[in-house]
Amino acid sequence: MQLARPDTASLQTMRVSVVDQLYATLRGAIIDNDLSPGARISETEIAQHYGVSRQPVREAFIKLANEGLLEIRPQRGTFVAKISRLAVMDARFVREAVEADIVKLLAQAPEPTLIADLRNHLVRQRDIIGGSARDFMEADEAFHHTLAAGAGKENAWRVIVEMKAQMDRVRFLSSMHFSVARLVDQHTQLVDAIAEGDAGGAEQAIRFHLKGIQQDLPVIEQEHPEYFR
Repeated sequence: MQLARPDTASLQTMRVSVVDQLYATLRGAIIDNDLSPGARISETEIAQHYGVSRQPVREAFIKLANEGLLEIRPQRGTFVAKISRLAVMDARFVREAVEADIVKLLAQAPEPTLIADLRNHLVRQRDIIGGSARDFMEADEAFHHTLAAGAGKENAWRVIVEMKAQMDRVRFLSSMHFSVARLVDQHTQLVDAIAEGDAGGAEQAIRFHLKGIQQDLPVIEQEHPEYFR
């Protein structure tokens, strides 16, 4: 198990912060497949690795279990949950519905500052084509967050984030298997439609973009059947 070790001093600042940092670190490791589906993880080992007590590790485990990323089996141990196809499809469905309304709102009154910000995101995305899947995932997340924030829908975005963990696991695997240039092209078409005030075009672009996982998922399942329930 290879996990990044966050700054020990910052981990000791306060217990709530320790739980949050452990949760974020372990969540990232699961989504990035550093902790593979089905792998067993131990409170004791994690606590020793980060130099903390078992209590914050236990709390982080509970948060991850509530998100469907861990399975806590009494008398047996804690295991990284396998990917739920149903959860992936549910998250995609909700995300498409919410983001379609977000981009329509943005296109109804295009804001030059926001358009410039989105185009800067596109430049960043093009620069990292061919780089790591993690870098692109972070850039993609920032792009979609910017859309939501620009429409004043931060709370809606938080709801999406809370339910799309299983979808993100597939997106990470997809980024490793397929060219991300197509995704950047789709982002570009979306920004162009928003900038032109074309609400219908923006909606069509985001729906097409988010439906892509429906084509990628069967390929990922075939190549990694052991990752799925």
